[in-house]
Amino acid sequence: MLNQETIDRVVAEALQEDAPTGDITSLLAITEDATATAVLAAREPGTFSGADVFEAAFRLTDPRITVELLKKDGDRFVPGDELARVSGPARGILTAERIGLNFTQRMSGIATLTAVYVDAIKGTGATILDTRKTTPNLRAFERHAVVCGGGTNHRLNLSTAFMAKDNHLAVLLAGGKDLATELLRVKSELPAGVKFEVEVDRLDQIEPVIAGGVDIIMLDNFSVEDLKTGVAQVAGRAVVEASGGVNLNTVRAIAETGVDVISVGALTHSARALDLGLDVTIDA
Repeated sequence: MLNQETIDRVVAEALQEDAPTGDITSLLAITEDATATAVLAAREPGTFSGADVFEAAFRLTDPRITVELLKKDGDRFVPGDELARVSGPARGILTAERIGLNFTQRMSGIATLTAVYVDAIKGTGATILDTRKTTPNLRAFERHAVVCGGGTNHRLNLSTAFMAKDNHLAVLLAGGKDLATELLRVKSELPAGVKFEVEVDRLDQIEPVIAGGVDIIMLDNFSVEDLKTGVAQVAGRAVVEASGGVNLNTVRAIAETGVDVISVGALTHSARALDLGLDVTIDA
């Protein structure tokens, strides 16, 4: 999802929001010919994400600024590690620093939290997925960060996959319609290659949904015991996704039930910004 065009568009909008008529402090306090060097450094351990976004903040502010990336997306780091070096006109560096930091702190926070979840289920065969619980207009950035942390992206948006949840089913089955019959009708109308997923919240819904020809069945807010039963009942006839009630205290037990994928909204809606610093030195 994250390409240079998207990066430049979003970062340019952020820079415009932050300095619509220029950075008055830097313009008045810093001489035009002053140059500076800045180091992006880690103040806590984590997983890096947002290298190209960080670079764009400075390049779009002043193309004379150079950014040397010392870590690449997905690299892990410890406190004190240098992640990037920035050099060039001091005004531009000071103008861009907050936008560059905001993005890479947020993205590295998501990557770091994702890596913790991925580490927690190692050896189980399950995969950690993100969700659509992303910041509006920043989905590409946040989902890229999930991948940097070792996770996998779920459907990109509402246009890329069929995924019926409880509210969809309530409307679909109004008037006493049969679940399997309605799902088969929907499947017959799906464009080729579009994944077909349906959420269930009870064990007795599994067979009608499987009969409806789904590719993926989501077991939502199931207990660990019911997840085991559900996996056995599906018996490989569809990919099994676990969702709801997933946190770092439960994710290992959920993975050990045999589910194929585990979706975790917290990766994007609850990750905190990582503590990174940009130490600027004005050159003599």
